[in-house]
Amino acid sequence: MRQRPALAIPNNARFGLAPVRRARYFFRPMNWDRFKAQYYTHPKLGLSLDISRLPFPDDFFAGMEPRLQKAFSDMAALESGVIANPDENRMVGHYWLRAPELAPTAELRSAITSTLTAIKDFTAQVHQGGITPPSGGKFKEVLVIGIGGSALGPQFVSHALGRLRGRDKMHVSFFDNTDPDGMDYVLKELGSRLRQTLVVVISKSGGTAETRNGMLEAQVAFKAAGLDHARYFVAVTGEGSKLDQVAQKEGWLARFPMWDWVGGRTSELCAVGLLPAALQGIKIDKMLAGAAAMDAVTRKPSLRDNPAALMALMWYWATDGRGTKDMVVLPYKDRLLLFSRYLQQLIMESLGKERDRAGQVVNQGLAVYGNKGSTDQHAYVQQLREGVSNFFVTFIEVLKDRTAADSLEVEPGVTSGDFLQGFLLGTRDALTEKNRHSITITVNEVSPKTIGMLIALYERTVGLYASLVGINAYHQPGVEAGKIAAGGVIALKLKIAAALRAVPGSAVTAETLAAQLGSPDQAELIFKVLEHMAANLSSKVTKTAGKPWHQSTYRWQA
Repeated sequence: MRQRPALAIPNNARFGLAPVRRARYFFRPMNWDRFKAQYYTHPKLGLSLDISRLPFPDDFFAGMEPRLQKAFSDMAALESGVIANPDENRMVGHYWLRAPELAPTAELRSAITSTLTAIKDFTAQVHQGGITPPSGGKFKEVLVIGIGGSALGPQFVSHALGRLRGRDKMHVSFFDNTDPDGMDYVLKELGSRLRQTLVVVISKSGGTAETRNGMLEAQVAFKAAGLDHARYFVAVTGEGSKLDQVAQKEGWLARFPMWDWVGGRTSELCAVGLLPAALQGIKIDKMLAGAAAMDAVTRKPSLRDNPAALMALMWYWATDGRGTKDMVVLPYKDRLLLFSRYLQQLIMESLGKERDRAGQVVNQGLAVYGNKGSTDQHAYVQQLREGVSNFFVTFIEVLKDRTAADSLEVEPGVTSGDFLQGFLLGTRDALTEKNRHSITITVNEVSPKTIGMLIALYERTVGLYASLVGINAYHQPGVEAGKIAAGGVIALKLKIAAALRAVPGSAVTAETLAAQLGSPDQAELIFKVLEHMAANLSSKVTKTAGKPWHQSTYRWQA
């Protein structure tokens, strides 16, 4: 078989750099017949999937067919409205968001369509100046306050489809954590533009601590600027939630619903993601259309016609159906930088489960990490090629380089985009030579339609894979456990403060305070809390270093 043509190498001598050597493993020939047999493409969608570089045996698909057919049945039942989240007795209906006609009741269909209309109407009024800041002018900034699915999806879409400050309809910023310094950073960036900032607070329950804290921090910032926050705030929340009640009581600008049948990690195509995207100026109808088109394709109970089914089976084969290998996501496009972060929650929260549907301990999961190519060829591809083989890669290729008509030739007949593809194909071959496995997804361009398609593709793949391994992808008991544990730490902090305040000036060590509180087994935790309190002046706790360190004392500064 003929060698593929060599990659054009830049003349580094012009830049005073050492000449680049052509590594012998670049463009290693692959089996053309296998590529033809294992290459899926859907020209109408503008998406292709290459699974030929995972060396699954010829009889793998046939052996998995019974499980796959059950997975198709499970997904059909999910979309019909069965209770898919038994922990909370809820349906799971994110697929209805882009096809309301499939929702099982007229009430749900009406709720979806009326909310979409309300988002468009509200956005139009903001853009056209029908809804304005009290100080005059137009809203030009959006501050989104959320955590997890209420931030990751909107951030991914904003970065992927946004343009530039001044060219977008509105510029979008985020409070996506309860880090005070992080919030201060965003507020300082907004500066005087706070007067033109619309704040979207997103929390289904209205009781999520990180979002509540961000809301309170933003309210104080508005008050310090002499602004009535209620005239700037919008809520996206469950009907009757704590946040909903606050928004009604204070007279916020608007309220949009979050439904209990949409999980946070699948909420990008409801008001959670659509409202910030629409305010930014992104064409949300095209996102929804892209997701609906992908749903139609991945709904087919036929392996060779269904890219989500092909991906789910590849995940199963690559990880032994047990998550024995991690998934490295490498999109060769700057705009898809945040895609791996978005996928971390979608995949890991959905698939990381202790028990299967039968209640047996299985400790399932699929770890996801990644960033972007070709940046990470200079970061961790060295280990991927020659280190521990505990992963498979998903390359994401975007064919269209830029929106401008012409691209600069950095070498005769070669553009920067040609090099980007060269690095993708070369890295893929470098890994293949060392028996490191990969999948490649190819899309025509980064557009609202494409982003909607990718979201839907991975949502369906997660659902099918979960069925293949017999777990429930739609509950998250571990997340709730973490929230409960965090609440325990806060309660302990208040007890520590009360104990120190009761004897101002008296010095105690973490160990003696643990004994005083009747919690000797929590000495380590008490030490960590004391260290944090002593580092922050607002806590009124001071520290005197001791030798050894565990004899350091802490006291209340009256």
